[in-house]
Amino acid sequence: TQEDLSLEDLITPEEVVITLSHEGYAKSQSLNLYQAQRRGGKGKTATSMKDEDFIEQLIIAHTHDTILCFSNHGKVYWLKSYQVPQASRIARGKPIVNLLPLASDERINAILPVKEYREDQYVFMATEAGVVKKVSLDNFSRPRANGIIALELDEGDRLVGVALTDGQRDVMIFSNAGKVIRFPEAKVRPMGRTARGVRGIALQENQKVISLIIAQETGDILTATEKGYGKRTPIEEYRLTGRGGQGVISIQVNERNGNVVGATQITAGEEVMLITDRGTLIRTRADEISVVGRNTQGVRLINPAEDEKLIQIQRIVDTAEEQA
Repeated sequence: TQEDLSLEDLITPEEVVITLSHEGYAKSQSLNLYQAQRRGGKGKTATSMKDEDFIEQLIIAHTHDTILCFSNHGKVYWLKSYQVPQASRIARGKPIVNLLPLASDERINAILPVKEYREDQYVFMATEAGVVKKVSLDNFSRPRANGIIALELDEGDRLVGVALTDGQRDVMIFSNAGKVIRFPEAKVRPMGRTARGVRGIALQENQKVISLIIAQETGDILTATEKGYGKRTPIEEYRLTGRGGQGVISIQVNERNGNVVGATQITAGEEVMLITDRGTLIRTRADEISVVGRNTQGVRLINPAEDEKLIQIQRIVDTAEEQA
């Protein structure tokens, strides 16, 4: 509409850093400002959060870009980049629930910046039950205020991972039973928005998918288990297999380790946050974690209390390397 157009015309065209915190706070900062502040100091206070909060997702976008926000309910919502409130380096930002009409138990687990809705770019999704789906980006080109279904979920299933791809990448899906499957995304044909998807990994009873990774050429995969053990394994040790199989072992699941709670792609200089069910956050550098083979038990990452479990690992994103 004319009104929208004039509003967009008033927005200064610039690159911004948009962050979403673990607790769901979103904010936008000018990229130039952000980089200048990073160079000037340790970059510790990118945001002044409560101690139990940290940046979980960070994207670089243009003020006129659209941000696609995917929720665990399988829905996608649209935000214009300039609608994310600009906030100073030390401000927390605004709860994303105030910007989007989310249900009470709905949470945004991926934000993707989009300049144009290209047919040769895809949104790749994976659910807890092992279903994967690839949808051409141009399927998301007509925003609706209340969001739309990106993926029809079965009762009890939820969306765990979303990524933007070019159709040529390898996909890795990790289960809580210590298995991982890696296959070329070409093995999943593009589908319409309301289609159900296809089997990505075969799961047994009580097993679920915990992570979706679009494989980089180099680097390591960090896996962690609920009893506080984990390891780094070079990504090339994970060979290609067919889609829909049981996969291979990513870390041994046994009495000592417990189930796997997360897997993330990481390089030596980066940091990860380990999160327990009691809200303890432990920040650790990747290079402090031993690099070992795929079919091994791993080493102790944290020492949880008697009835405490590790529930999540998250790479701590930082723009220093994103801009290099």
